[in-house]
Amino acid sequence: MDQTINSESFELIQKELNLSDQAASMSEEEYLKIISKAVQEMLNRDFERLLQVCYRIDLGEENLKKILNESDPDYLASDLAHALWTRQKQKVEIRRRYS
Repeated sequence: MDQTINSESFELIQKELNLSDQAASMSEEEYLKIISKAVQEMLNRDFERLLQVCYRIDLGEENLKKILNESDPDYLASDLAHALWTRQKQKVEIRRRYS
């Protein structure tokens, strides 16, 4: 996987989730771990904000509903983080393709 796509994708998510600056060259798994932790905190403390983030990132209502209704509760945060990550990577790749 192209590391610059990963770092650009993380920068976009970082802004949405108000995450502190992180090392620029982490693995995809490390990025996902950070995102999952932030998502878990929002699931526990600020569900409305999490829904707003999902909307702004354009996760898609059907995708969000499926994750919220079908994911194992122990994996809900990581499933949601993975979906957000995948969507951000798609946006970065599309921007690159058409710019």
